[in-house]
Amino acid sequence: MNWNGKTVGYALTGSHCTLEEVMPQIERFKSGGANVIPIVSSTIMTTDTRFGTSENWQKQLKDITGNDIISTIVEAEPLGPSKLLDVLVIAPCTGNTTSKLANAMTDSPVLMAAKAQMRNCRPLVLAISTNDGLGLNAANIAKLLVTKNIYFVPFGQDNPQQKPNSLVARMDLIPEACYAALEGKQLQPMLVEYAH
Repeated sequence: MNWNGKTVGYALTGSHCTLEEVMPQIERFKSGGANVIPIVSSTIMTTDTRFGTSENWQKQLKDITGNDIISTIVEAEPLGPSKLLDVLVIAPCTGNTTSKLANAMTDSPVLMAAKAQMRNCRPLVLAISTNDGLGLNAANIAKLLVTKNIYFVPFGQDNPQQKPNSLVARMDLIPEACYAALEGKQLQPMLVEYAH
């Protein structure tokens, strides 16, 4: 995929178990020629987990993108007026972020970036990672599925036996989903068997 001349907003929220999966996708955008702007939730900036330290994830983001991280609502707000982003992807997109986005809440840098992107009628791509995708958050996902300019990275149940409500996007399809979204298309099939 040729990303030359395109600016991709890459937003990350606190599904720490999927961060290792998404870093190679950011590299794919960069190697394709995109200017990648990293945007993170406060959880990414402040939380160390068994999946890695906040400092390590921040360093990786800066090293891969070559850009400073947008980590406050104030820093994210100008994305609207500047019309900087051709496409914005939230990957991973937690259930918490999904819920707030579906209900027009803007209390994080990632949600402010999403609001800015939607204001400009430009594509917003969600790569969900939530334990309650087929639980209480199913209503929020459904609401976003029919919202103009919102697209999904194909997703499926990641552990139907032990976590029957859990849904996770195929993170390896992030660039393809974004490319389709730039053409106003949802990458198909959207519901896929999730393979670890």
